[in-house]
Amino acid sequence: MIIRGSETVLVQGITGKQGTFWSERMRDYGTRIIGGVNPKRAGEKHLDLPVWATARDAARESKIDAAVMFIPPFGVKEAALDAIEAGIGKIVCLTEHVPVHDTMYFLAAARERGAQVIGPNTAGIVTVGECFVGFMPAFNARVFQPGNVGVISRSGSLGTLLCLNLVQAGLGISAFVGIGGDPVIGTTTKDALVALDKDAKTKSIALVGEIGGSMEEEAAEYARTMKKPIAAFIAGAASPPGKRMGHAGAIVMGDKGSYAGKKKALEAAGVTVCSTPNGVAEVLRKV
Repeated sequence: MIIRGSETVLVQGITGKQGTFWSERMRDYGTRIIGGVNPKRAGEKHLDLPVWATARDAARESKIDAAVMFIPPFGVKEAALDAIEAGIGKIVCLTEHVPVHDTMYFLAAARERGAQVIGPNTAGIVTVGECFVGFMPAFNARVFQPGNVGVISRSGSLGTLLCLNLVQAGLGISAFVGIGGDPVIGTTTKDALVALDKDAKTKSIALVGEIGGSMEEEAAEYARTMKKPIAAFIAGAASPPGKRMGHAGAIVMGDKGSYAGKKKALEAAGVTVCSTPNGVAEVLRKV
């Protein structure tokens, strides 16, 4: 999923501390925030923007392309269903610790209505020089400079480090897609790879993966069909089998989800797998 600077964004939970802070940062960067949602403050203004009781109310008055949620875990299901019912096509769920059964329910509803969800537990999306949605430091010139490398990461912190390494190597970034670290998410590594493959501004791709699950192996199958060069870093090379590490999905059972298995699948698809994030930047710089 990529969000363009021309698209409008609704902030669910805009009046909270984090919602307020990041809405200001997003708007300053160029994100077209048209207002927010808080049922207890409907009809008020916040940051000089209208506040509605629901996303459905907002959609009756304004065209909304995307929604971003600064919502506590147990409120996410209701907020997501509200955005879906409002006909919003792109939904960014930043919240972690969302109950898995709630995630599965609203992802099924999103598929039924043709809405795209990124997350839960995502750091968000950056379209460099246009907009960002979430809490990535798009405004920090040391981390984000415009260019043609697309970045995909489960982890916000590792994704930020890789973006910093790319800029230090003299490269720029077209878009960052943080898919989220939960075991059940709306946008997979493969989905993000497809979006960046179709993006005209993206000429090469940097991928941050993690042990656990099979998303990188599934992405490798699609990578075989691509002409854009890809370099990857897989976190968790030293993790012991059977021990849960880091994100909720990062558990290795036998060969399934292992570092070796992911590395083998990606390399067989023509992806260069590096031992450090900085190595990814060096590979793409040479390309």
